[in-house]
Amino acid sequence: MNSATQQKPAAAPTSADGNRKRIGLFGSTGSIGTQALEVIAANPDKFAVTVLTANSNFELLIEQAKKFRPQTVVIGDESKFQTVKQALAGTGAEVMAGDQSLVDAASLEHYDMMLAAIVGFAGLRPTLRAIENGKSIALANKETLVVAGDIVMQQAVEKRVPVIPVDSEHSAIFQCLIGETRNRIEKVVLTASGGPFLGKKPNYLVNVKREHALQHPNWNMGAKISVDSATLMNKGLEMIEAKWLFNLRPEQIQVVIHPQSIVHSFVQFEDSSIKAQMGLPDMKLPIQYAMAFPQRIANAFPRFDFSKSAQLTFEPPDIKTFRNLGLAMEALYKGGNLPCVLNAANEIAVYGFLRNRIGFLDMTEVIEQTMKKIHFIPKPTLEQYFESDGEARSFAASLMNL
Repeated sequence: MNSATQQKPAAAPTSADGNRKRIGLFGSTGSIGTQALEVIAANPDKFAVTVLTANSNFELLIEQAKKFRPQTVVIGDESKFQTVKQALAGTGAEVMAGDQSLVDAASLEHYDMMLAAIVGFAGLRPTLRAIENGKSIALANKETLVVAGDIVMQQAVEKRVPVIPVDSEHSAIFQCLIGETRNRIEKVVLTASGGPFLGKKPNYLVNVKREHALQHPNWNMGAKISVDSATLMNKGLEMIEAKWLFNLRPEQIQVVIHPQSIVHSFVQFEDSSIKAQMGLPDMKLPIQYAMAFPQRIANAFPRFDFSKSAQLTFEPPDIKTFRNLGLAMEALYKGGNLPCVLNAANEIAVYGFLRNRIGFLDMTEVIEQTMKKIHFIPKPTLEQYFESDGEARSFAASLMNL
């Protein structure tokens, strides 16, 4: 989609029997993956799980595989291969292990849609392989577009593969654009809750510990995304993702703080009209929307009650305090391999923070120094993206003595 005219979203295919859409759930044990399985379990006539993958949580993966009976199960941690294989003996599931097996599983014929829920850079290669094989993508892994959005979206266009966002903000924009094919976007506005430290200043944040950063006020998310939300890096990554998903210029993408998390994003058109998508904060809704698109499925999710007094407030983000958002905006505007470097440094910094190796504000310093250190490449190849990622990770780790 672009800022001039919006192309009509392609409908995700159904399975060969015309009944159930076969889902390849890549990253099944994380927050998005477990909620996706709740949606699938509630709609057994519409969805079937044929591929399940996890990185290291083998116990939950085994439990999921026994319940949903996929054809293929992949455990990233090769040391857990025999345990998983033995546990699933007799279920008929093919069990694979290792990073390359994640990519190989993306090539399989027996699924229609990849729900890309692997956290971080690790989701890039399987997603590219799925697109290469003509699979529709329900994208919950924002880092895939942050790192190599130009290559991913170009390949999706060439293969005529729909990429349907699962992030609540991008799902909101996607929904607002339905029926607006020929109308120009003036700007999009991504909403942010502000995280657990909204209104706090550096003298408070310097003492923040791991357990504080993981307590998000509105959303149930995994550890990495919860920390990113607390630093506002998550919103910066979403700005970069929005650029590629909707073919926007950086100046067309804004962020506002909206603590109630009821309005998930806005789209403003050239006639000044604004569309918003609203709802209670529940990731199962955008997950269900992406998997069922273009249909909407009835559900028992809680509803927002307009009859109860509620205020919806909006304010600009505090970029001076939450400098990660400013760094992400710098990467958005400069482009090239800088978003890739930003993402790699952030993943390492969050890793260090979650293990109490560095403080909350130190994450920003690690990211900023890494962005200055790694050589800038204006138009990287895919191989150069992988090289930039590796260099950035090594340098960021060296700053923390990891």
